Amino acid sequence: MSLKLRLIILEFLQFFIWGSWLISLGGYLSYGLEVPANGSQIGAIFATSGFAALITPGIMGIIADKWVNSERLLSICHIIGAIVLYFASRASSYEELFPLMLLNALVFMPTIPLSSSVCYSLLTRSGLDPVKVFPSIRVWGTVGFIIAMFTVDLSGWKISSNQLLLASATALTLAVYAFTLPASPPLKKKIKNWKSAFGLDALVLFRKKYMAVFFVFCVFFGVCLQITNSFSSSFILGFGNAEVYGDKYLNTFTIKHSNIFLSISQVSEALFILAIPFFMKRYGIKKVILISLCAWFLRFAFYGIGNPGSGVVWLILSLIIYGMAFDFFNISASLFVEKEAPQHIRASSQGLLMMLSGGLGSIIGNLTAGYIVDYHTANAVTDWSAIWCFFAVYVLIIGILFAVFFRYKSDRVETAGV
Repeated sequence: MSLKLRLIILEFLQFFIWGSWLISLGGYLSYGLEVPANGSQIGAIFATSGFAALITPGIMGIIADKWVNSERLLSICHIIGAIVLYFASRASSYEELFPLMLLNALVFMPTIPLSSSVCYSLLTRSGLDPVKVFPSIRVWGTVGFIIAMFTVDLSGWKISSNQLLLASATALTLAVYAFTLPASPPLKKKIKNWKSAFGLDALVLFRKKYMAVFFVFCVFFGVCLQITNSFSSSFILGFGNAEVYGDKYLNTFTIKHSNIFLSISQVSEALFILAIPFFMKRYGIKKVILISLCAWFLRFAFYGIGNPGSGVVWLILSLIIYGMAFDFFNISASLFVEKEAPQHIRASSQGLLMMLSGGLGSIIGNLTAGYIVDYHTANAVTDWSAIWCFFAVYVLIIGILFAVFFRYKSDRVETAGV
């Protein structure tokens, strides 16, 4: 088996685990858990990934750099994750599930950079250029995520704890598989100080005003990124509430196969990546970010007016435009930081970006979204239109503020990484 194929399997399994529950868990918590969770509780469970992103990736990075082979550490994390997910599948209430999902997040989030690190290491040692080869490997992670969503949907596990059992079994499979990979030994880097240890050397970038403004807005942007992942399933399945809608939507494809329907977002995400080089070259970082924010506005607005019946076209448009909203921030922001950061702190700078958007932004976004959902819920009926309109207005305000306060005249980034 070729090295590239082995790494494709690694990435496929890595994101299959996440795809098994990330999109559908909200629906399970709302409608399948023995003691259903409310909006704040759902937000808190999804916020665990944000808390974990602030803590364990840096710690595991230190361990991998100094003491333990990356592939072995990856395997150990997935073994722990498999055990935790198994017990999570047996939880019957939020109080039982929250600490387990927090522990799972703490061991799963560092496996994302660890799996990439293993790929980079093995490709480099084989004389291959990771920049050229890795994207064609990483895209299979998205394929794995989508297939996991299909598997959960077609198995009838959208509101079942079996989705967590599937993730557990896949994590165990990957743990065993990782041990068969060629060794990726630690480089035994010398860690200079506590900032280096946790990847915070990049804080020096805050001395540049435009970078400080950009990083602050990254937190606000990050608020958007996980909201629809956390609540899309609950939103769509809510149309199946017979007490509110009767049988109006029960037999629609959208309700019957909500996971497959929602996977349109992931397909769109994979396709819009291809458009980023054109937009970056033509418009530059500020306009691309503003395009992303316009897409986020439409994402929420279309959700607000859509339904599985006559309004299904708005839901489909919302799912399609998600790819632009997600990629045009995530990828372009990464390219911008890569270009602006000095070479010796580029890795730290990417880590800082993840901590701000995927960590702090995710925490604020999920907890706020949970509160907003509860505020607009009465007698077990949720006013989703008001919720999505609230976030559409939020994005509109952030977009106006970003256009006013982020001032970046250099066009150097337009050719960065493309």
